[in-house]
Amino acid sequence: MDDRLRRAPIGVLDVDANGVVRDCNERGRSLVDATGDPTSVPLAEVYPRSVDDTLLTAFDGDGVTETEFEEYYPDLERWFAVSVVSHEAGGTVYVRDVTAARRNERSLRQLRQERERTALIDDVLSDILTALVDATSRQEIAETVCRGLGETDLYEFAWVGEHDLGCDDLVVRAVAGETGETFEAIRGALDDGSVATAEERAVESGQLHAVQPLTSSEAVPDAVRTAGFADGVQSTLSIPLVYGPNVHGVVGVYASGTEAFAERERASFETLGDVAGFAITAVRNRNLLLSDAVAEITFELGDDSALTRLSRSLDATLRLEGTVPQDDDAMLCFVAVEGDDPEALARAAADVEAVQESRVVGDAESGGTVELTMRGSTPLLAVSSLGGTVRQATFERGSGRLVVDLPPDGDVRRIVETVTREYDAAFVSKTERERPVTTAREFRDEVDDALTDRQKMVLRTAYLADYFESPRGSTAEEVATDLGITGSTLLHHLRAGQRKLLDAYLEERAEES
Repeated sequence: MDDRLRRAPIGVLDVDANGVVRDCNERGRSLVDATGDPTSVPLAEVYPRSVDDTLLTAFDGDGVTETEFEEYYPDLERWFAVSVVSHEAGGTVYVRDVTAARRNERSLRQLRQERERTALIDDVLSDILTALVDATSRQEIAETVCRGLGETDLYEFAWVGEHDLGCDDLVVRAVAGETGETFEAIRGALDDGSVATAEERAVESGQLHAVQPLTSSEAVPDAVRTAGFADGVQSTLSIPLVYGPNVHGVVGVYASGTEAFAERERASFETLGDVAGFAITAVRNRNLLLSDAVAEITFELGDDSALTRLSRSLDATLRLEGTVPQDDDAMLCFVAVEGDDPEALARAAADVEAVQESRVVGDAESGGTVELTMRGSTPLLAVSSLGGTVRQATFERGSGRLVVDLPPDGDVRRIVETVTREYDAAFVSKTERERPVTTAREFRDEVDDALTDRQKMVLRTAYLADYFESPRGSTAEEVATDLGITGSTLLHHLRAGQRKLLDAYLEERAEES
């Protein structure tokens, strides 16, 4: 071997016609991991083995077969590009390490496949989210999610579980796809309860829970692993259906690949869980709004309630006028105080940890109204997230009473258990109450009776003149000129009329609070 080949940056092996190594440069020795002198040693003992052993085949015969190929060598965990050139005395083998290039190609291929898969998943989830907007029941929400995931080529099957009424057990709400033996094993594990399923863990934590590969995870019940192996199911993702502090249920998605749920995909599934949780809450609220009858639940609140403590410190009666949820753990509470200065309530609230801000919004001789920004977990926020409506809340000198409305088919027992378990509250009573149905004509007649003739005329003129449009078609001065009144008089009539319209629209809510 000449000096140029000895100094070459690639491996060079000179092999005779019988397949015995006659010479090898230093790079060749390092590539094939030769621990001793490879000369005069058969090529099969020097060169690492691959699955196909293409190099050995090239020297197995009457002559040397010229060839070029790339193969993976498991013992070295490397890819080599090999070229065999024949000559009269045998052949020369040129070896290049192409492991880095192969890994880069594989990474690029995986990224490309992941992007394509993520785009496909996003399309599927987008269709599901669009359908959830029009869902009118919890059953429809569950079936929509299951069909959207379980009836695609991406996954084997999907199922939705929700809490059974009055307990923490999961019951099957819907299922779709090729369930095989795996789903029956999951159902059996839910009934058995000795080992928590992936779905139960997701509900408990409120977080996504992925298991891949499924068949080798000790966190999965044995029966589910065995059935998954038989069905070829190797991955699962459990998606909690969350809204605010409440977990309504879970979606279990099962796939055949061992890495079916990448990090990028999980972010999309988390959005699905949030939207489905919101949809369930919206359906509950809509059922309450449209129901002719409601279940009325009464609680007594103890000293842990911020408003109870405030009523004790002020020795006054506080009445909740209304609430406006802001985000997951914040709520605006409009509180009327009787028998004390509202400024005193605002000052006292500043020392309460649960109250972030306070502001007086109304002042009268015998009391007033204060806006409190409550942050953190409270019974009021919990009731709202569980599908209830606060009808009345009063706090008097250290004691509080909370009255909640639920649709007749609401999870009454669950709300009672949640509120009494997590807060200083005691269940008092539950009653059924009928609500009168008001038709659109009756509503219009009621509003018509409440408005004066002058207010009707001002509101109608401003409406037809596009005063309420954005941008406005007419200014207040222009509408006032049309009516032959001053601008301040116009605004007075507008405010009075709008107040009566809002009173009529929110009358039931105002009476309840």
